[in-house]
Amino acid sequence: MHIVIMGCGRVGSTLAHILEDGGHSVAIIDRDPQAFRKLRAGFRGRRVTGIGFDRDVLEEAGIGSAGAYVAVSSGDNSNVISARVARETFGVDNVVARIYDPRRAEVYQRLGIPTVATVRWTADQILRRVLPEGAEPLWRDPTGTVVLAEVAYHPAWIGTRTRDLEEAAGVRLAFVNRMGETLLPRRDTMVQEGDILHVMAAGKDMERINGVLCAPPEEED
Repeated sequence: MHIVIMGCGRVGSTLAHILEDGGHSVAIIDRDPQAFRKLRAGFRGRRVTGIGFDRDVLEEAGIGSAGAYVAVSSGDNSNVISARVARETFGVDNVVARIYDPRRAEVYQRLGIPTVATVRWTADQILRRVLPEGAEPLWRDPTGTVVLAEVAYHPAWIGTRTRDLEEAAGVRLAFVNRMGETLLPRRDTMVQEGDILHVMAAGKDMERINGVLCAPPEEED
């Protein structure tokens, strides 16, 4: 796949190297030609000097044959504008824009532009390390509607079938970490001691879900 990246900072240059190592062709755009110094000496992709939402610049970067477009410059507006040009003018379906302002990220997400809100993501990662297990999600969509979260559970859930756990908590069990390996649970998978459970759920339901799982299962009459 050919991939065009706007922004040759630390994120853009790192992505360019990873994608090239993965066998993809890469073009990277930056208005400052000195920014290309962040690329390794052996980088084989195109270096295009200019603004990422300029049509001539995008065409020089090969946007016409691109399977993906990534906007990771330091400007929120530039990232979103260029992502929209890539999608709406050149028909690139797979686009993503980095956004620093999480409020903007929510708006752009609703407009159909996938975004990565770096401030919110960084804050979540820090909170996961300083707050108790299960207190903060591993991932949330930019609107905060859906989260992927690691959840704590009462030892009494050990030996319970995952389908019973899901029904009791009203949640979808996404995956389980078991003895260093990750598995996708079947409905008859049993919760074992030491399992780390990850759930997909509506963010507004997490308090209720944690409350159910941190208590012993209710016994059937």
